[in-house]
Amino acid sequence: MRIRFDRGTLVLDQQIVDGAAWDPELAAWRVPAARLSEIRARISDAGVREADVSDTVQPASLADGWQLPELRWYQKAAITAWRGAGDRGVIALPTGTGKTLTALGAICALGVATLVLVPTRVLLDQWARSIGEAWSFPVGRLGDGDHQVAPITVSTYASAIDWAPRIGDRFGLVVVDEAHHVGGWCPVEVLEMLVAPARLGLTATPPDDALAVTRALGPVVYELGVAELVGDALAAYDLETVPIWLDPLERAVYREARGRFSTAYAKFQRYAPKSTWQQFVEHAMKSIEGRTALAAWRASRSVLAFPAAKREAVRRLLARHEGERVLIFTANNATAYEIALEFLVVPMTCDVGRAERAEMLRRFRAGEAPVLVSSQVLDEGLDVPEADVAIIVGGTASARRHVQRIGRVLRPRLGKRARVYELETQASVEVTTVEQRRRGLRGRRERAIEVELMAPSDPRARESLEPLEPLDPPLELEVHS
Repeated sequence: MRIRFDRGTLVLDQQIVDGAAWDPELAAWRVPAARLSEIRARISDAGVREADVSDTVQPASLADGWQLPELRWYQKAAITAWRGAGDRGVIALPTGTGKTLTALGAICALGVATLVLVPTRVLLDQWARSIGEAWSFPVGRLGDGDHQVAPITVSTYASAIDWAPRIGDRFGLVVVDEAHHVGGWCPVEVLEMLVAPARLGLTATPPDDALAVTRALGPVVYELGVAELVGDALAAYDLETVPIWLDPLERAVYREARGRFSTAYAKFQRYAPKSTWQQFVEHAMKSIEGRTALAAWRASRSVLAFPAAKREAVRRLLARHEGERVLIFTANNATAYEIALEFLVVPMTCDVGRAERAEMLRRFRAGEAPVLVSSQVLDEGLDVPEADVAIIVGGTASARRHVQRIGRVLRPRLGKRARVYELETQASVEVTTVEQRRRGLRGRRERAIEVELMAPSDPRARESLEPLEPLDPPLELEVHS
């Protein structure tokens, strides 16, 4: 019995497992590389002697060179739970609680070659730096112009798509940061091309429907929420809603655009009540009426993105917190650049290169440029414990993104109490958007009870909304290679 790795698959000379595909060119069977553990178990069950198995897939062990700081109680508990689940599963901890350090503890405990997958170039830099501080050997990097493979390698999702067929047999553990993207931004196919039997997912907000994540990495094995760690692992914080009112002209434009969109959307919902937003978009693109409705939807969102009252609110809040480290979050890059120009603050977008990005973060941490503004780059994984204040100018109803944004200012520091301001345009869909995304700050059990109690007939579910005004669906993340 012979097993070898080839282009993201395992090549077998016997059909030892179901689902194997015959390759006539090699006169052998192919299966996804991720099934290596299953194949070895089948071989063992079949009574095949180890001496009769030619297995060329053997990920290396890690050299001992760790200098890890002391782990906190919940980090140790998370690693214990993950190991108890067979070295597979997802650890869900709030932003700012040290998920990276938790993963480093797991890598150290397991002691095998490890591939870390991250969504953005910012996280590529941050992970490589964190590993380098804890492990005294070179760290591999794939992405943002780098092409080095080492026993511990960090790769962006995008680069992993190209590299997995070539190096998928070198690692015994794969760590997926922001694991809620598995099945979407992080294709499942990438994980199928890795032999790694040990798999660890990290996320601040595990998805409710996590079938793809569970199949690729395992179930959630440890989870704590923001409320359970504030005052211990997270800084205390105050969350303040800043009511915003559109001026007469803005209100007229918003009502007209929203009305045109709502009419078309309600008509489609009557025709297909169980349809998704993507299905509506596909349907709308087939007609002039539908494309007009989508244009109206974009126009209504544009009005809410940065009206005059939000501009004034940002001005006053920056004046109130002059000299403090402030993160401003927007609904889109256009608004981020508009704020950057208006208030002469630093924009952080996917257009920024590595050297410029590193310099921006250095200046922010040093207090030389104490305000950063971004639509999405700051949402996931950025480690800036110096940040004290978050101003949320706009966004979607995504509870996951909201938790990540607020988590940026919850990283603890002695004596720190964070402030979070959420700008909310009254008498608009933004009222419901804000309420929906705030549920992510509460525990999963509490959110489930709240959803059950908020029946469709509950008048609070329609408070401040116009008739037939649907909630905006979450937008897809920008792609960062």
